[in-house]
Parts: sequence; C-alpha cells; structure tokens
Amino acid sequence: MHTTSSPQSSQPSASLPGPGRAVWLRQLHQWHWISSAICLMAMLLFSITGFTLNHASQIEAKPQVTRQKAALPAPLRERLAAFAESHADAKLPLPDEVARWANQSFPVDVRGLDAEWSEEDAYVALPRPGGDAWLRIGVDGQAEYEKTDRGWISWLNDMHKGRNAGAVWSWFIDIFAGACLVFCITGFLILKYHAANRPSTWPVIGFGIVLPIVLALLFVH
Repeated sequence: MHTTSSPQSSQPSASLPGPGRAVWLRQLHQWHWISSAICLMAMLLFSITGFTLNHASQIEAKPQVTRQKAALPAPLRERLAAFAESHADAKLPLPDEVARWANQSFPVDVRGLDAEWSEEDAYVALPRPGGDAWLRIGVDGQAEYEKTDRGWISWLNDMHKGRNAGAVWSWFIDIFAGACLVFCITGFLILKYHAANRPSTWPVIGFGIVLPIVLALLFVH
C-alpha cells in the first residue's frame, strides 16, 4: 500500500536553528560575555565619572596646596648655572646629578622629564590627574616645589578623560573602547537572532538610536 507523507513531516521546521546558525550564535554569546567581563569594572568607573563630569560645577572641590623649598648645594649650583647659560630657551632634562638631588629633596621623580630653561632658572611642569605640580630651580640655588591636589573626584574625572595619566592608561582606554565595541556589536547581533520571538526588539533599538539624535537636534545649540 502506497502512502504519501505529509509535507509538514517531510520538511524541517523553519523555526529550528540549523547547525551553522547554532554555532554562530554560540560564538556571539561567548564573545559577548568575554567582552562584558573585560568591560565591567571600567564601565562602572566611566559611568560614575560621566555623572561627576556632567555635574562638575555643582561638586565642590577644595584644592590643597603643598609648597616646599630647598637650597641646591654649591657644586650643583655651578653645574646648573653653566647648563642654563648654554641651553637658554631650550627644553631639556635636568643634568643627572641635579635630577638625583631633586628626587631626594622633593617627592618627585624628574629624571628624563624636559625642563624649560632660561638664564635664570629651570622649570619642570609636573601635571597629574586630579591636580598639578611644578618644580623650579634657580641658578642662585633656590629650589621651589608646589603641588596642588583637587581631590579624588577630580582625579577620577581626569582619569576618565585620560588627562596627564600617561601612555599606559591611554592604551587601556583604547583597549576598553575596543572591548565596548565588541560588546555592543555582539549584543546587537544576538538581539537580531532573537528578534523573531521578541516583537519589541526593533522598536526598542530604534528608540535607543533616535532618542539621542532628537535630543541633540532639539536642545543642543
């Protein structure tokens, strides 16, 4: 007896994912959770500092200024005066022996840092996150050091912007930005795969795209 199979039983259901789709979706989930783990702490930091930066004028900061003075020994004074005379208007590091003395006399490390030279003195700018500092050594042997500390909120804000934070922190921000891109792109693709079963997916995504554009066009001038 000849029987014909039902069309529904002879063809796989379109709603069931194929092997290739399942492998691709599994890879997306893996990259999504890895990138989210990498971004977790930094995302919290940048979210908090985004708020503090947006309200910087409303958050009071009381700068604390520290000043110190010291006298350069006579042999080093002669070395500094000779160097200043021959390198006026240049930007060069302090002589090694003068830099070592400065490191011992003040809470700074000026080795390898450029100083602004004149016939009267050498000035080393020491910008830092959350504050500022500088060191001035005159050819008369008088050295002055000043540090300004604007508090930990200012420090966090400057770390958010990468201001005076150094090359390593700059690399970290670049890596963090790349991890955030991976997190967002994989999240979007995962949403795309599940959108058929979640009708609200595309309206919510569209709202998230359109809202900042509309706010910028209407309220930012």
